[in-house]
Amino acid sequence: MTMSKGSNTPVPTTVLRVETSRHAGPGTPATDIAALLLTSGRTRSDADHITGDHPAHPSGAVRHETARHDGDHVTDVFTVDLARVEDAVERIVLAATADGGTFGQVPGLAVRITDPDGEAVAHYDDTGASVETALVLGELYRRQGGWKFRAVGQGYGDGLDGLAREYGISPRRPARRPDPVTPEPERPAPELGRTTPEPPATAPESPARVTLTKAAPAVSLAKQGATSGALRVNLNWRMRETRWTKGAARDLDLDLCALYELADGRKGVVQALGNAFGTLHRPPYIHLDGDDRTGASADGENLTVNLDHAPDFRRILVFVTIYEGATSFAGLHATVTLRPQHGAPVDFSLDECTVPSTVCALALLTNQGGDLVVRREARYLVPERGTSPQRTVDRAYGWGMNWTPGRK
Repeated sequence: MTMSKGSNTPVPTTVLRVETSRHAGPGTPATDIAALLLTSGRTRSDADHITGDHPAHPSGAVRHETARHDGDHVTDVFTVDLARVEDAVERIVLAATADGGTFGQVPGLAVRITDPDGEAVAHYDDTGASVETALVLGELYRRQGGWKFRAVGQGYGDGLDGLAREYGISPRRPARRPDPVTPEPERPAPELGRTTPEPPATAPESPARVTLTKAAPAVSLAKQGATSGALRVNLNWRMRETRWTKGAARDLDLDLCALYELADGRKGVVQALGNAFGTLHRPPYIHLDGDDRTGASADGENLTVNLDHAPDFRRILVFVTIYEGATSFAGLHATVTLRPQHGAPVDFSLDECTVPSTVCALALLTNQGGDLVVRREARYLVPERGTSPQRTVDRAYGWGMNWTPGRK
């Protein structure tokens, strides 16, 4: 089965052969493939970072078997014994890094997974990479007692550093020969009694995080340095049991969505329902990274906005709906984080929900003179009987779209 970006499919809980392939040749960046075992969205130690140089996990569940070369075709082969994966491990991410270029210069990126009989259970051709130097090709993840594979195809512009920031790995860079030493020209000796102080070493400061509150609910992305690149929007939550969620908190499935209106008047929605995952490099310039997230995963739900096309947006409303597992957000403890590729992160928490709400407007991004301004909404809405959460949020914000039933 050939998969589309963002889609998922069940895989058997057995020993799988995972092949990641690409073409190599003159002018093509060198590419390294890794498997990352994640607990609460992060690796626990270097042992969870499997590469050709560190080929086996201590549990024996994941091994890098070989990097096979066939002409200009290179294939990294992993074996993953899903039955031996530790209970604490929620996901196994297949990540790639490019050295000396971007993944837009690496043709033929693909993932193929086969069962012990050699039958293909998943196949994904990644054709949408451009400026990324680190790329998450796909991931195996737990779902309702079994396993699934998701085709991801999302990445970072800062290579290993992006993966390290996202997953907690220690960047492993290949050893390089030192540059040849060039003798410095002889300098005249300083005059006696005078010294030439060296300038103090200063480390670049990380941009300060901005937290939105009821008193200060809005911020300009441009003023925080976020004028280009990818803006990653994350919803992370945990749930406590209430009279609406009792017995179902572990199975809570939230769907992160976005209503958009472009500068040319086009409107639409990005969501898992109807497989409307969006696209990042053409309209609507918004992409939902996946689905099937649950409260058990600290990675939460994520979508990405392409800030290189900020002038093409009129407004974007990010909202969340309950797909299954609860009849209200009561008891939800959630944080929304907008993490731009360049500039300061923006975050805020949701207020306690006291009504039987199944849809919450999170943040509204509006184009104000070419600058996207983020406003904290944190607004719980209660749909009328027979009205979908999507139609409810549409009416509340005057989007004016026609809605039809959709399914995942």
